[in-house]
Amino acid sequence: MTSWFPETKTGLRFGLASAAVTGCVAVVLLAGLPLRAQDANPVLAKVNGSEIRQSDLALAEEELGPSLAQMDPAAKKDNVLAFLIDMKIVAKAAEDKKVENNEDFKRRLAFTRNRLLMDSLLATEGKAATTDEAMKKVYEDAAKQITGEQEVHARHILVESEDEAKAIAEELKKGADFAELAKKKSKDPGASDGGDLGFFTKEQMVPEFSNVAFALEPGKISDPVKSQFGWHIIKVEEKRNRAAPAFEQVKAQIETYVTRKAQADYVAKLREAAKVERMDKPEETAKTDTKPDAAPAAKDAPKPSDSKMAPMKK
Repeated sequence: MTSWFPETKTGLRFGLASAAVTGCVAVVLLAGLPLRAQDANPVLAKVNGSEIRQSDLALAEEELGPSLAQMDPAAKKDNVLAFLIDMKIVAKAAEDKKVENNEDFKRRLAFTRNRLLMDSLLATEGKAATTDEAMKKVYEDAAKQITGEQEVHARHILVESEDEAKAIAEELKKGADFAELAKKKSKDPGASDGGDLGFFTKEQMVPEFSNVAFALEPGKISDPVKSQFGWHIIKVEEKRNRAAPAFEQVKAQIETYVTRKAQADYVAKLREAAKVERMDKPEETAKTDTKPDAAPAAKDAPKPSDSKMAPMKK
C-alpha cells in the first residue's frame, strides 16, 4: 500500500478538581495521594541514596529502544536498570570533577535543552491539530483525486532476451498456461505467484509496460515488450475504476501526515516572525526565505492505494 504520510509521542495530563472536604475525610484523602503516586512510580534501585524509579526506566527504554529490540522484557529491564545505575555513578563522578563547568558540556547541555523544548512544543501543536475533522478533510481531498482512476490487474513473464520472449509467446499461442509458464521461466520475484502483479495504476509502472497493459483488453496477451528490466509478456486479467480505501484503513497514515504538516506550518510561522541573521552569508537578507523541511501540502499528499506494487515500479 502506498504510504500517505515520525510519529509523535505524547503523554496524558491529569488534573485534580478541587473539592471542599472537612475533618477525617480530608485527612484520609490527603494521606492517600502520595501513597498512590508512589505505587504508580516505584523505586527500582538506589545509588548512594539517589533513587531510580520506574519512570526513569521508561525514559531510558525510549532512548535506548532500537538497541534493545531483540531482548525479552526481563532482560531488557535488567539491562536498562544496569545502564541507569552506571549512569548515576558516572554522573556523580563527573559532578565531583566539575565537568559541568566545561564549555563543551555547557554547549551540549544548551543544545539538548533546546531540542527537548522544541520536541515538547511541536508534539503539543501536532496533537492539537490532529482532530477527527482535520483527518477526514485530508482523506476526502485525497479520495477525490483517485476516484474513477483506472486500474489494471495483470500478470507478466519477464526474461532477459527478445528470443526468449518470442519463444514464450509462441507457447502461449499454442495454449500453454500463462501462470505455469511464469512460474517456470520468469525471472521476476513474483514468478512464484504465476507472475501476478495485482492491480496497479498507469503511473505505478514504467511507461513501456503501462502503455501496453492499459491498451490490452481483459484476457488478451501482449507481444514481447522491452523495458529497462528486460523483455515482458503481459496478460491483462481485468480492469476496474480505482476506489479509495476505507478511512480506518489509512487513518494512522493520515494522522502522521496531519501532525507533521501542523508542526511544519507552526515552525514556518515562527520563522517568519523571527529575526534571523546569517553571519556566514552577510550578503543575504536578515530574514531568509529558506523554509524548514516540511510535510507536502495537502494537494500533494501521496494518494491512498490498496494496490500491490510491482517490481518494475518507477
